[in-house]
Amino acid sequence: MPQIPEKIHELTVGQLSARSGAAVSALHFYESKGLISSRRTTGNQRRYQRDALRRVAFVRAAQRVGIPLATIREALAELPEERTPTREDWARLSEAWRSELDERIKQLSRLRDHLTDCIGCGCLSLENCVLSNPDDVFGERGTGSSLMMDPAARPRERREQERQRQPEDCR
Repeated sequence: MPQIPEKIHELTVGQLSARSGAAVSALHFYESKGLISSRRTTGNQRRYQRDALRRVAFVRAAQRVGIPLATIREALAELPEERTPTREDWARLSEAWRSELDERIKQLSRLRDHLTDCIGCGCLSLENCVLSNPDDVFGERGTGSSLMMDPAARPRERREQERQRQPEDCR
């Protein structure tokens, strides 16, 4: 890992990439999502403050545990004057994210526990499959392959009801 002299307060995108372990394209993406920021030189090159290293580390650690980038951005936006996250910030935020992670772990454990049954049976039945149809939510919509039906063929009310049942991420 290249060492950057303490007297240098700004990093190029290459230096930030080398020090953080994040690809240059990832850094550009983080910047486009408002997770980190840079200034442009007269030659239109990006320059990052040294504290961007900690912000990138914060983002990558949160991503590793499955926190969505939008949630990470919201957390960083709550920090006063866009300061670098501290150990205390991480502790507070990770505690808040704990219940969300616990729920994901519960869902993944359920999927894992039923995966063998599903592969063993091979049916992927919309009527009975625990993976394709957890808690038989599709059974409430009637019989047949309602998921494969042309959406335009369904009445407008029914399409709206189905849309409301979908998780926000799928809309």
